Amino acid sequence: MMLCILALIATASAGPWGQLFKGEKVFRVQPKNEEQVKIIATLTTLVQLDFWKPESSSQISPNMVVDFHAAVDEASFVQYFLRKSGIEYEVLIDDLQMAIEKQLDSQYSGYNHSYEKYNTWDKVAAWTAEMASTYSSLVTREEIGNSYKGRPMYVLKLGKSSTSKKTAFIECGIHAREWISPAFCQWFVNEAVRTYETDKTMNRLLSKMTIYVLPVFNVDGYVYTWTNNRMWRKNLGESPSRYCTGTDLNRNFNVSWCSVGASKSPCSETYCGSSPESEIETKNVVTFIRKHISTMKTYISVHSYSQLLMFPYAFTYDHVANYKILNTIAEKAVRQLTSLYNTAYRYGAVAETIYPAAGASLDWAYDEGIKYAFVFELRDTGRYGFLLPESEIKPTCKETMVAVKYILNYVLLQ
Repeated sequence: MMLCILALIATASAGPWGQLFKGEKVFRVQPKNEEQVKIIATLTTLVQLDFWKPESSSQISPNMVVDFHAAVDEASFVQYFLRKSGIEYEVLIDDLQMAIEKQLDSQYSGYNHSYEKYNTWDKVAAWTAEMASTYSSLVTREEIGNSYKGRPMYVLKLGKSSTSKKTAFIECGIHAREWISPAFCQWFVNEAVRTYETDKTMNRLLSKMTIYVLPVFNVDGYVYTWTNNRMWRKNLGESPSRYCTGTDLNRNFNVSWCSVGASKSPCSETYCGSSPESEIETKNVVTFIRKHISTMKTYISVHSYSQLLMFPYAFTYDHVANYKILNTIAEKAVRQLTSLYNTAYRYGAVAETIYPAAGASLDWAYDEGIKYAFVFELRDTGRYGFLLPESEIKPTCKETMVAVKYILNYVLLQ
């Protein structure tokens, strides 16, 4: 509750997010055993921590790499506590405010939309209209509903007109602070239409498949990261608490809802909502997917960070029926991705690769019958975390593009 009160105070006094995080730090620890896991759990009862990886203290296990953000007034105590407890730690980011400012390091100085900059929601929204106008034979813009705050949720439909094609869905930006995710969706759309005439694989994909792209799932949260709190994760929907706002949209889907890796506490970053599909953004996506479920073959969710390519399940360690097929696809897609810049990725089922988490869009899509479901965690592995610099957008998107094209082409040929 204290974190929520502090967040409200900070929000009320803040204009743009520029002055919120001066002197705050991001730590990395790797508990060696269950005893050290318990020590970290004890720390969370003494100070309020913002977990970056994993997403909550309940998901920590021995030998897991754990990244968390501490406020400036608590950072010294955190360091003292860890040293006193014999837990080795590393300071990944010494001044979070400075890292936020350094993130915007693009050499492009223009005001307009750019594929090598992080774009505000207004620029993204205008860009969706521009793409539909400029590439009218390949791109159609659809509004699938509004966010809690009444902002439109736009999906771009890519492909030549046909009623008998397979379809795919790519969603970005379900967690507000993961800016590289919406940047990839914008990159993907541009590369798809720009190379349609010259790239044989892309020509085949857009001629024989319809690809739906949701560039910003969590519109309200994304806007909030630009105007109030750069580190905001959830949406801005109401909650039962008068102190805390928002639901983790990637815990709000109706698949083993709130059973593991999620919280029923409204002040938690992994709050699963008051019920499955309680959030309007979730409902809009669910309704859209079900409308196209007869042809929908692929669902791809894009997140950051950790450099992972994963597939269902997230809520259980049980293997899906086509586990071996999905694992092989992931292996080959990662091989394609790595070929560009030698970026190291891991792959596997979500629960096995990182930790169990219920209510995720990935698992829901799979259980709806979309058997080629994948989730990317893009760059990096922690040096920048959610604050990947703009100078990294191009290589990140180029390598991810190769992997996504591989997955889509595989599905098309089945």
